[in-house]
Amino acid sequence: MASAATALVTFAELEQMPDLPGDRWELHEGELVRVPPPLHGHRLIQRIIQRTLERSLGHRFQVEIELGFRTLDEHEYRVADVAAMSSDRWRKVPRNGYIEGAPELVIEVISPSNRAAVIRRTGDLCLANGCLQFWTVDPKRRTIQVRDRDGLEAEYGLGDQLPLPFGGELMDVDAVFE
Repeated sequence: MASAATALVTFAELEQMPDLPGDRWELHEGELVRVPPPLHGHRLIQRIIQRTLERSLGHRFQVEIELGFRTLDEHEYRVADVAAMSSDRWRKVPRNGYIEGAPELVIEVISPSNRAAVIRRTGDLCLANGCLQFWTVDPKRRTIQVRDRDGLEAEYGLGDQLPLPFGGELMDVDAVFE
């Protein structure tokens, strides 16, 4: 028996939908994806990274948790666990509009609902849409993987210091997982 094909959803269609029940919704390759709320430990990691980046980047960047953005593809809408955008770019986002393109830094904290292939695709999507660095924070392994637009990848673990983008300071990986 053949299954019925479902039409892909565009961002414009998502925007017109009534409030969807449940948690947070993203648009992945034209499919609505329910994203459950973060667990307490996930939220703690987000806050530690946010505060560290705010101290390092100062007024030059806006650092946000759960920041939604549109990519150039009309079938994509994502919400970064933590993101940093230049303050100039942040100020140019219309109050009744959306962030177009990925923030300069996108950080995803792995949670039980994440699949490796989805995280990889998200990183590829972000890096192709203006992101300069994409971090994957793995609380179980206590590592932070950093990918950049040039294809360079590095992994930092306990005892390491991760060089912060845009500022030259270092972040103790241990502090992220306290």
